[in-house]
Amino acid sequence: MDCFRLTYLKSTGLERPHVEEPSAHHHGKPESLSSFSSGNSIPGASSSEAVLKQARVDLRHPDPRVRAMAIRYYLEKSYPSIPLALVQDILSDQDPDVRAQALRVLVRFRNPILSPLLRKCLRDSDPRVRIAALRGMFQYQEKIDLNLFLQFLSDESSWVRRKVATLLGWSQVEGALPILMQLSKDGYSMVRKAALFSLATLYPEEGQNLLMEAMTDSDSDLRKWAKMTLEKILTRPSKRSTALTNRG
Repeated sequence: MDCFRLTYLKSTGLERPHVEEPSAHHHGKPESLSSFSSGNSIPGASSSEAVLKQARVDLRHPDPRVRAMAIRYYLEKSYPSIPLALVQDILSDQDPDVRAQALRVLVRFRNPILSPLLRKCLRDSDPRVRIAALRGMFQYQEKIDLNLFLQFLSDESSWVRRKVATLLGWSQVEGALPILMQLSKDGYSMVRKAALFSLATLYPEEGQNLLMEAMTDSDSDLRKWAKMTLEKILTRPSKRSTALTNRG
């Protein structure tokens, strides 16, 4: 039966089901993610309803691998016709891998209705889920509220703190200097390194000064990396000198 379920979810007939199943909490048309985006329904609604019904069964399966597979092969192919109540249930799954998998799928669609769900997941008890929520916040939001990320300066997971430092540099968020400065003094070298890299990218002057300080860091690998990175920066021709050379 389990093999049949997974095969059914992976079948080619699931490419684009566009149907909404009534929710137990609403009468008539339920609130769903599809109600926030355009799109017309297609033939085969009855088969799509069967797929949704089977997906609900699989998402309650005792094996988290089956639930994760259902997310991968159902949600990826069925968006945006996913009842919002079903999404909330998935993000409350007892297994953190399932919750993280669901976030990784959902954030690809950049739907504003997901924002409060992502904010809630930023406080998840598992670091894998918090990291997935962080990625989602940076991926689809045009303007980041940095106050949301102050809580991660003291996050118990060094991987989460490192991800914050990396994402701030990758997305080039304005006003990130105080957060990155504090992360550059983190107790874990991999967090300090990520913060220094982002500082050198966003704030070259401050970044160079901190790289010089990092050449005396307690971690030998970080010292070597800081020295190598600083040498590359100093030997790189500046835009001003390049412009003067071209003008000459």
